[in-house]
Amino acid sequence: MDTGVPATSSSTPWIVGRVVASPTRLRLICLPQAGAGAGAFGSWRAHLPAGVELAPVELPGRGTRSEERLPDSLEETAEQLVAALAGEFEVPFVLFGHSLGGLIAHQVTLLLERRGGPLPLATVVAAARAPHLPPAEKLSELRDVELLRWLVGQDAIPRELFAYPDFLRTVLAGIRKDFALADAHVLPAPDPVRTPLHVLGGVKDTVAPAEHLHHWSACAAGEYSLAVLEGGHDFPRTAPDAVVASLRDLLPQGTWPDHHP
Repeated sequence: MDTGVPATSSSTPWIVGRVVASPTRLRLICLPQAGAGAGAFGSWRAHLPAGVELAPVELPGRGTRSEERLPDSLEETAEQLVAALAGEFEVPFVLFGHSLGGLIAHQVTLLLERRGGPLPLATVVAAARAPHLPPAEKLSELRDVELLRWLVGQDAIPRELFAYPDFLRTVLAGIRKDFALADAHVLPAPDPVRTPLHVLGGVKDTVAPAEHLHHWSACAAGEYSLAVLEGGHDFPRTAPDAVVASLRDLLPQGTWPDHHP
């Protein structure tokens, strides 16, 4: 059952499609995968209990912010997020990141810890390689036809776009920039967070294979868990019920509201 209505406005352009909870007991700040906008988390709305607010992040260079410059590095992206979302940290919150969003969520957590908070109740990364491991393949270096073939193979691009070649080239350019951010973000060594770190993988994910996700354990200085769910790389979108249930189970007892409207 839907637990809220999309907000008509937001105090920051970084949050788009907010689902308001009143009162808000917990805020889910969700960071999308490469090439996606805040709408990637739209399917979560029907699975959240009363009291949990969905706050999907719209990164520069996509969606409603398509005309804005994409930051030059993932570190710069995280710096901008910490500054822009300061008001979002006033209630208990969880950072959730899918793929590229997972790398960003880890970096944001590091920044918040270094600056004395406020800190998330947990940082959850889904379908993302550990940040100290190089990518198995630098997708940003693929030629357009190769990149398009890869995206089609991952069911990550609407087939309808093929009818609009000029727009398709624009979309590919944006996705390539996102992949470049991820490809360039390789830490020289694990940089552990004290915040509880939880990792989710898809059993059929070929981009961030489940058997490689254990490397995230080196990025945890405190509580850590790893769980593998059904689905491929896009499981946060295709299996929102399972992901939301995992979030409920991962958080401390009493944190997740257990009633529905």
